[in-house]
Amino acid sequence: MAQFLFFSGKGGVGKTTMACATAVAEADSGKRVLIVTTDPASNLADVFEQPIGHAVTAIAAVPGLWGMEIDPDKATAEYTDRTLAPIRAIFPEQIVAVMEEQLAGPCTAEVAAFDRFADFLDPSLPAVVPKSGEAFDLVIFDTAPTGHTVRLLELPEAWSKSISEAESGAGQTCIGPAAAIADAKAKYDRALAALRDPGRTRFVFVLHAEATSVAETKRAGAELARLGIRTTEYVVNGLIPDEERAGPFFASRIAMQERYLEVIARELPHKARRMPLLDGEVRGVARLRALVPLLADPHAPRPVFGAPEDAGLRQAHDTAAAVAALRPGDGPRTVFFAGKGGVGKTAVSCAAAVWSARQGYRTLLVTTDPAAHIGQVLGETIATEPTPVPSVHGLWAARVDAKAAAVAYTDRIIEDAVAKGRSPQSIAAMREELDSPCTEEMAAFDQFIELASRDTFDVTIFDTAPTGHTMRLLELPIDWSRQLDVKVFASVEGDAADDVAKARFAGVIDMMRDPSRSTFAFVMYPEATPIVEASRAIDELASLGIPLGLVVANMVLPADACRTPYARSRWQMQQRYLADIEGRFAAPVLEVPLLDGEVIGRERLTELLAPALRSAAVPV
Repeated sequence: MAQFLFFSGKGGVGKTTMACATAVAEADSGKRVLIVTTDPASNLADVFEQPIGHAVTAIAAVPGLWGMEIDPDKATAEYTDRTLAPIRAIFPEQIVAVMEEQLAGPCTAEVAAFDRFADFLDPSLPAVVPKSGEAFDLVIFDTAPTGHTVRLLELPEAWSKSISEAESGAGQTCIGPAAAIADAKAKYDRALAALRDPGRTRFVFVLHAEATSVAETKRAGAELARLGIRTTEYVVNGLIPDEERAGPFFASRIAMQERYLEVIARELPHKARRMPLLDGEVRGVARLRALVPLLADPHAPRPVFGAPEDAGLRQAHDTAAAVAALRPGDGPRTVFFAGKGGVGKTAVSCAAAVWSARQGYRTLLVTTDPAAHIGQVLGETIATEPTPVPSVHGLWAARVDAKAAAVAYTDRIIEDAVAKGRSPQSIAAMREELDSPCTEEMAAFDQFIELASRDTFDVTIFDTAPTGHTMRLLELPIDWSRQLDVKVFASVEGDAADDVAKARFAGVIDMMRDPSRSTFAFVMYPEATPIVEASRAIDELASLGIPLGLVVANMVLPADACRTPYARSRWQMQQRYLADIEGRFAAPVLEVPLLDGEVIGRERLTELLAPALRSAAVPV
């Protein structure tokens, strides 16, 4: 029977690298290994440097290893076809058409991706090696960043409960009759049992020795424990080699890491392996294999990849154009900071919000990331409604909390329906449909639309979730159709409901597409993976008519701090990728330095953007 191994953690901590290196090590030991990514913005193919996609695919250079990237769109099509097949055989065409319309909604995409994930945990339908039909010995899951992974792992219990309640009630779920998906309940129950079985499932958190990463790991571990899923190990990744302590910049960062290693040893109760920050990127099977000895022994010799060729001279940035992308024009401006997990979106968003407020603009900072670190970075408690930030005059902040939003969303719909005289049977059916995992996403989306629609602030800044989940959120106003009837039929009737919803979303769509009113800013650090991920997302946004407005090259090493061969290698690697950023993206570039410590608190946030903004003669 297959074993399951999960790698999770905050974005950018190296989950994919640790998962891939472990997969290579296990396959080299003779096991049949499958590595599956649940991240909608997958980097699996980039790390292995070969196409993978939504099918179990052999990793060419590693006998015994296969990979798969769950594609939400393909999973949705498969799920819809599988669900409708028995319906088409026994029901009239009109009923099938209603079911097709229900399954065309955005809720189905999340259910389908989750359903495909659950397939790999089902011992009654074990994942097998293509052609040979042999079962895998080990399935490794490279997960999305923590907040989304916790939601994914909550879904077996939530959907099983929703289906049971629908079967004992009106028989209706938010994606159709419970009878049509009844078989899924048994599968979800089996998936939950596998997740809770420590004899089959191990759960590894990867983290950095930094405040936000440690806090997120503790919070996520507690959430998993509530679900009966045990954390078994931690990997503290990205530790700067001790010999770099000779220079003050790296000495400061090493001291910071040492403080958090003490916190990890004290507050996180399981074994913690330590992994160094290497002098170059870990991409390709050869470099993954070079990392394998360190998985077993942190004192093993550290591989040296060496410096790439110098990038040569780079052009000066048009910082004035970058600053203009953050300022309001003739009316309010909305700025979306997007990018791969771990690139520093939250720090940059908070720094931009503090700068904007200090320029005299009424500024609202909103996070749509379930991990919601803006409170920790600002040193303030952040509510779900816009609330003034006491330490920064002119700044308000809010967070999109899916669970809290779902409660308020459901109460609002039911209260409105009661006020309009809906029948008790209708109210009961509405409650049944709203008691669904889909409601959280719908409610979070509804809150996002409400905050994005406000015109009471000069500047609204969104600190978004990692790329894949942000793309889904931004596409929802464009893709959402009659599935929102659950929301709108309580307030207006018939076709008028669609008109209200479409008009509401049209305003947000127009704003996102108008560069005079909104700026899409992609944050990336100068390495291949975040650049490639951003490039894909930018192309996808362009297909929706949304232009790129700004690129933030973050965590740039200061040249005067990089004197040793190790540091010089990393600096030269960054310089090469900074040249790539400048040549690849048709937008102003704002270059932001890596500081010698954490970016927490107003003064540190001001320091983060001060060099770039000062070069444009803008007071900071």
